[in-house]
Amino acid sequence: MMPNQTGLTRIGVFYDGNYFLHVSNYYNYSHERRSRISISGLHEFIRQQVATEENMDVRLCQIVDAHYFRGRLSAHEANQRGNQLFYDRLFDDILMSEGVVTHYLPVKTYQGYRQEKGIDVWMALEAYELALYKKFSVLVLITSDGDYVPLVRKLNTLGTRVMVLSWDFEYYNDEGEKVVTRTSQDLLEEVSYPVPMHDVIESRLRKNDALIQNLFVKQQTRVLVPSPVNANGYDYEPGNSLGNGLPYDSNIIYDPNERKTSTIRSLKTGYGFINFPPNNLFFHHTSLLDIDFNELQIDDQVEFRIDKNAEGKDIAVDVRLIED
Repeated sequence: MMPNQTGLTRIGVFYDGNYFLHVSNYYNYSHERRSRISISGLHEFIRQQVATEENMDVRLCQIVDAHYFRGRLSAHEANQRGNQLFYDRLFDDILMSEGVVTHYLPVKTYQGYRQEKGIDVWMALEAYELALYKKFSVLVLITSDGDYVPLVRKLNTLGTRVMVLSWDFEYYNDEGEKVVTRTSQDLLEEVSYPVPMHDVIESRLRKNDALIQNLFVKQQTRVLVPSPVNANGYDYEPGNSLGNGLPYDSNIIYDPNERKTSTIRSLKTGYGFINFPPNNLFFHHTSLLDIDFNELQIDDQVEFRIDKNAEGKDIAVDVRLIED
């Protein structure tokens, strides 16, 4: 903890946008909270956390600069994904209202995979340059990537304290595989103020801490009845991995380009099943095209394509809600 000071503590905040979206999706789809991270709530948390670490009055701890870096699809590609353009613009409006400057680079396709190229370098260069000229007292990084260790070491030479907000968590993707997110230990060892947000949130949510409650976007959520969880982490019914209790029939061949229609059978935490006998189809929140997962209801009518997961089982992809 730094000694009490009388001058303004100038805070710069830098978002690794892809990482922040990953975290926000986790709390919206996989965590029991079922809500996204609030930008305004996060900024208030940062001010309070810096005030605590620097032993300062929170009124003297102000965010003077905030920047968000992410790769982004072209307008044409986003237009092919239902309401993606609308959601991109909506999030831009939120960032703009909170004074966050956006920095986008086009997503590149490399060997058949879409990848962000150059975003981490751009963010590191901007963070160092702005810290040099604007003389931040504390620079906050929202990332878990060890590639930012050289940046932190450079900032240390300027006398800028570095705070890292990071989350460690795990969940299951649309192929039933466990995805683990862990923060680089090298990064945590270099910064002045490492803040393990997953621990902070879990411990203080139970105490109904108002500051932590405000980290989440306020919305009405539906309560889903839990059922037994199998070894893969999904609450499938016994018999097969398709939620219908029947033996899996792998002999049916579907045209992967043909769109089918049916209704939602059940909704779990970030995934669900679509009625499609004999193999009721699993779908993941990342497969939705034009609606947020939390807006879906059981018996909603949807259209979709049928594809295979890593185990060769049929799953629903490119799922689109059919409006009444």
